[in-house]
Amino acid sequence: MCSYYAFLPLESFAIAVLAYDRLIAICFPLHQQLLNNLPTMSSLVGLTWSYCVLMSTCTTSVIRRLSFCGSVRVFSYFCDYAPVFRLACNDNSLPWLLSSTFSLVNLFGPLTVIVLSYASIIVAIVKMKSAEGRWKALATCIEHFVLVAMFYIPIIVIFLVGLYVRSVDHNERVMSLSLASCLPPCLNPIIYSLKTQAIKKRYLALLKKVKVGNVG
Repeated sequence: MCSYYAFLPLESFAIAVLAYDRLIAICFPLHQQLLNNLPTMSSLVGLTWSYCVLMSTCTTSVIRRLSFCGSVRVFSYFCDYAPVFRLACNDNSLPWLLSSTFSLVNLFGPLTVIVLSYASIIVAIVKMKSAEGRWKALATCIEHFVLVAMFYIPIIVIFLVGLYVRSVDHNERVMSLSLASCLPPCLNPIIYSLKTQAIKKRYLALLKKVKVGNVG
């Protein structure tokens, strides 16, 4: 549980850092080397890692104070936080408060950064005089926007349902968490590798060889 809930918000913050990177590259291209240097990015990554590990340790340590006198069956393929503290026999208001608070911070904090970044990017793109420049700037954000949608849509849906309804179907929760947990990390290296010119040329060359082989 501690490992999962440390790495899940890390994905959220990583997507926000990528949005910041796009913001600087498009809105402040002349200052990119100054603002997006190695010390700055290392500090951002180090802060997010430290926060996520401390947050996960704090929330999961509270779970150890709960007593389980009835069923201990968790309807998930891992030790999911919400189903576990709902099985508790004693007062679970503190775990619920901590999980709700940290969920709001971990979800809507980075999402706010992403929305504000894209709002600034859109304004900068609209002000560009060249249509080709607009397309190039927009093309650099498409892959990142896909990752944002794949990660946040399942998480937001399941979070809002759990927060206001307090009753989420087990299969729907598992499916939503699986999509948000697995798809972005798996597709992230593929999407950003295909943007590299050397890899793209090699990929196109392989496709041409396959086509020639099929024709022959």
